[in-house]
Amino acid sequence: MVVAATGFFDGVHLGHKAVLDTLTEKAKSLGAQSVVLSFWPHPRAVLQQDAHTFRMLTSLDEKKEMIHRLGVDAFKIISFSKDFSTLSFKEFCKEYLVKEYGVNVLVAGFDHRLGCDGVKNREYMQEEARTCGIEIIWVPEYKTEQGEHISSTKIRAALAQGSIETANRWLGYPYCLHGVVVEGNRIGRTLGFPTANMQLYEPLKQIPANGVYKVEARLNGKWYPGMMNIGVRPTVAAHLEQTIETHIFDFEDNIYGLDIRVRMLKYHRQEVAFPSLEALKEQLLKDKEALQ
Repeated sequence: MVVAATGFFDGVHLGHKAVLDTLTEKAKSLGAQSVVLSFWPHPRAVLQQDAHTFRMLTSLDEKKEMIHRLGVDAFKIISFSKDFSTLSFKEFCKEYLVKEYGVNVLVAGFDHRLGCDGVKNREYMQEEARTCGIEIIWVPEYKTEQGEHISSTKIRAALAQGSIETANRWLGYPYCLHGVVVEGNRIGRTLGFPTANMQLYEPLKQIPANGVYKVEARLNGKWYPGMMNIGVRPTVAAHLEQTIETHIFDFEDNIYGLDIRVRMLKYHRQEVAFPSLEALKEQLLKDKEALQ
């Protein structure tokens, strides 16, 4: 017996968690397997005009890891294409839920819809699913203690504005960037603030707004406090590309080429062009004192 939930689950935020908790609880009560059927790539990246600018909260690997950590037995990928997008809800039920994955129960969020017909009518979906031998369980809308509705779109917007604490509250965990440490221009080292320059593994990852943040960095299995600058380093030179640089407090190890994961805790200040490197160093000392 299979109990499934479908969707993209970008960010695996608190609203998603409510669906996944219901999924695992229902599967356990039935002695069934819990399965998440997720689409890849994101439908917006395939169908909408903003495909070239669209960004995600979680990479495929991050999402898979988080969903398994919530107790889901299996994570399956359904390839999303323009042809796939033409399937109706009933066709999706027959071809995928029943034929491909043997689903008996579908757990769905309050506003979940499937198929090119974009059906939101619960009675219609319930009836069509029933003809395929599938029961649908609807999960009520999740709202925060402040009465806020959560969505991946709202979280992306919050990150783009630098509202990291709001994004973290909606996610239910600190937003993370994951990549490899690459060489930079070493100017931070000359100022007494060596930085780990990060190249992200997922090029479509949502990068928070430019600025300085309080962070924690994970290297070789251990977390260290630090501060991160996202931006174009206007004090160093004009028209530089955006970089993601993390200064780890009281840390001197050579970490080039190592895996680094950084969780973002608090927005501190905007990126500023200082009149000199000495002025920048003075500000960095103030930042470190404020964020330690």
